[in-house]
Amino acid sequence: MKNKQLEVEEEQPDCEPPAPKKKKKDKRAADEAIDGAIHAVNGNFNGVNTTPKKNKNAEPDTEPDTEENEKEKKRKKKKLTEESTDEASPQTNGHSTLNTPVQTPSQSSDDSDIESEKATEIPEQKEGAFSNFNLSQHTISRLKARGISYLFDIQVKTFNAVSIGKDVIGQARTGTGKTFAFAIPLVEKLQNDSTQLSRGRPPRVLVLTPTRELAIQVHKDFKDITRQLSVTCFYGGSSYNPQMDAIRNGIDVLVGTPGRIKDHLQNNKLDLSKLKHVVLDEVDQMLDMGFADQVEEILSSAYKKVADTNPQTLLFSATCPAWVYDVAKKYMKSGYVHVDLIGTKMTRAATTVEHLAIACHWSQRAAVLGDVVQVYSGGQGKTIIFCETKKEADELSMNPLIKQSCQSLHGDIAQKQREITLKGFRKGSFEVLVATNVAARGLDIPEVDLVIQCSPPQDVESYIHRSGRTGRAGRTGVCICFYQRREEQKLRNVEHKAGITFRHVGVPTASDIIKSSSDDALKCLDSVSAFAIAHFKETAEKLIDKRGAVEALAAALAHISGATSLEQRSLLNSDAGYTTLKMECSREMHSLSYAWRSLKEQLGDEVEQHIHRMNILKGKNGVCFDVPSDKVKEMQDNWKDGHCWQLSVCTELPDLEERQHSNRGSDIGFGGGDGGFRGNRGFGGGVRGGGGFRGGRGRSSGRGNGFRNGNGRGGGQKRYFSQA
Repeated sequence: MKNKQLEVEEEQPDCEPPAPKKKKKDKRAADEAIDGAIHAVNGNFNGVNTTPKKNKNAEPDTEPDTEENEKEKKRKKKKLTEESTDEASPQTNGHSTLNTPVQTPSQSSDDSDIESEKATEIPEQKEGAFSNFNLSQHTISRLKARGISYLFDIQVKTFNAVSIGKDVIGQARTGTGKTFAFAIPLVEKLQNDSTQLSRGRPPRVLVLTPTRELAIQVHKDFKDITRQLSVTCFYGGSSYNPQMDAIRNGIDVLVGTPGRIKDHLQNNKLDLSKLKHVVLDEVDQMLDMGFADQVEEILSSAYKKVADTNPQTLLFSATCPAWVYDVAKKYMKSGYVHVDLIGTKMTRAATTVEHLAIACHWSQRAAVLGDVVQVYSGGQGKTIIFCETKKEADELSMNPLIKQSCQSLHGDIAQKQREITLKGFRKGSFEVLVATNVAARGLDIPEVDLVIQCSPPQDVESYIHRSGRTGRAGRTGVCICFYQRREEQKLRNVEHKAGITFRHVGVPTASDIIKSSSDDALKCLDSVSAFAIAHFKETAEKLIDKRGAVEALAAALAHISGATSLEQRSLLNSDAGYTTLKMECSREMHSLSYAWRSLKEQLGDEVEQHIHRMNILKGKNGVCFDVPSDKVKEMQDNWKDGHCWQLSVCTELPDLEERQHSNRGSDIGFGGGDGGFRGNRGFGGGVRGGGGFRGGRGRSSGRGNGFRNGNGRGGGQKRYFSQA
C-alpha cells in the first residue's frame, strides 16, 4: 500500500520550490510519527508484522515537497488514520487506543476548511452535487459561470431519465429550474454523440414554447451551457432571413413558437424528420392558448405510427391539468416517467414568495401602486405589475401617479420593441414593467423584488405563474394582489386552489414611505461625484445659515426622494384623506353597538358623521375604523383612555374578524363606490353582504338587522348594523 502511495505521489508535477530544510525535517518527523501510530494500531501492515521502530524498509522520500503533494499526503494519512481507528481493538501492541480523532501536525487548515464546508452543505447541495452526475467539465464550467453550483431538485429527479432516453412529464413549482432540467442532459447527449456535424443538418432537438419571450429565454439558457452546438430560435415578428441562414448552416437545437415553426414547415424549408428529442415547455398554456392544432401538425412530421422510433418526448410545466395527460398518452411511450414535485401538497405557488392582499378601489389604484412599489421594492428594485388587458397596461405605464419609471409589455407591441423593453428591464434601465400574461410564464428576469397583480385573476393558474416571476432560484420575493370588496370571493378561490394564504395588509403609511424614500435618497447621495459637490458648497452654506443644517438636509432628502407631499390613506380600503384608528377593549365584545356607545359618551353624538368602515378586531377585543385625517388630532385631544378602552392610530392593518357573507345585496348602497359605508340607499341584506354602515334612507328589508331605528321600520334616517 505504501509503495502504491508513493507511485501516485510521484506522478504529480512540481509546482513550487522545495520547502526550507528545517520544516522538511520537522514534517518528516511528524509523518514518521503518524506512520508509527498507524502501524501500531493495525499491527499487521501489508501482511508484515511491524512496529513503529521498524521504518527501515520504507522507501526514501526523494520527492520534493510541493504544496500539491503535501495536500495529497495529508488526505491519504487522514484516511488511513480514520480507517485504523475504526478497526482498532482497545489495546494494540502495548499502545493506548485511539478513541477520538486527533488534530495532528500534518492536518492543515485547508483540510479543516474543506471539512467545514462539507458540514455546512444543505441536503439539496449534496444531492445535486455535479460529481453525482455524468457532466462534462465544459458544462460544469458553463453552469458555474451562470452562478449555478449544484443541480436543483427538479433537475436531480429528471436527469437520469432524460439521459437514458425516457419520455418524461416534469411538474414543479415555477422558478425552480425546469428549463435546465431538460437543457443540461440534452446538451450532454448531443455533445457526446459522435455524429459528424455537417452543414445543413436538420435539428435533433425541438423545443416548443407558447410565447416569444419564453422562446428567447430558453434559447439563451441553451446557449449559456454550450458552445459546441448550434442553437437557434424561431418566433413570429422577427425576420425570416437569419432563420433561413441558420437552416442552411445546420441546427442542433431549435427553440421556437408553434406559429413560426409551422410556417417554415409549410414552405418546405425546415426538416424535422431527424428529430431525436421533442420538448413541450409550459405545455398546459401552449395547448390551452389554441396551439393544439399547430402542435399536432408540427409533430406529425416527426412522429410515426411505430412508437418505438418516435423522438423522446419531454413535457414540462408548473401546472398539469388532467387533459395534459391525455396529450401525453398520444405522443409519449407507455413507460414514460412522471416526476411530480407538487403532488398532493396544497401549496402550488413558489414557497419562497410572500403573498399579500390590499383592498383598493380601482379609482385609487394608480396612486396606491406608486407607494406600494416605493415601500416594497424601493428605487433600485425591479417590479412587474400584471394587468388583465392591453389597454389597462398602457394606461398604467403612462399614469403620472406612478412615480417610478415604467414601460409596458403586451401582444400589440412590435416584437423588436418587446425585446428592447425586456433587455432594458433586465439591465435596470427602468424599475417597473407593466405587462399582460405575455410575461407571466417562464421568463427568468434576475432579482425581481416585487410582483403586483391588479386584481385576482379568474384563472388560478395565471396567479401561480405571475407570482412565480419573483422568488426564483431560491431567492425570496413578494407578490401583492389588489382586490375590491366585491372580488373577495375570487381572492378566497385563489387561496383555496393555489394552496396559499394571503396576509391582508393596508396601503403603506406615510412613515413607511418616508423611511423607504430616505433610504433611496441616501443611496443617491453616494453616487454624486466630488467634483459636482464642490459646485454646490457655497449654496449649501447659505442654506444652512438660513434654515439650519438638519432642516436643510431633511428638505433636500425629501426633494431627492420625491416625497415632498404625502397623503394619508385608509388602511381598510386605501381611500385618500382618511386615517385608520383602533379602539382596543379590555373585554370581549359581541357587537359594534358597545363601541358606538363608548365613542358617543366620550366624543358626543356628532362623532358618528366622521366615522366610517367600522370593523371588529379579530378576537373581538376591539374595533378599528376610518376618520378624516384632519379630524384625528381633535379626536385624540378629546379622548381619554380608560380601564376599558384605549384609542390609537393604526400603523398597520390589524387582523379583523371574518365577514359574514350573504347572497343578498352584496353590492348595493355603499357611498364612494366599493367598500363605502355611507350610501344614499341602505339595504339590510346589503349590509351583511358587503359592509354598509349607515344608510340615508332605509328600507323595510333592513328591519331586524339594525341596533337602532330612528323613525320606525320604513323610513328610518339612522340605522346601525352589526356588520361593517
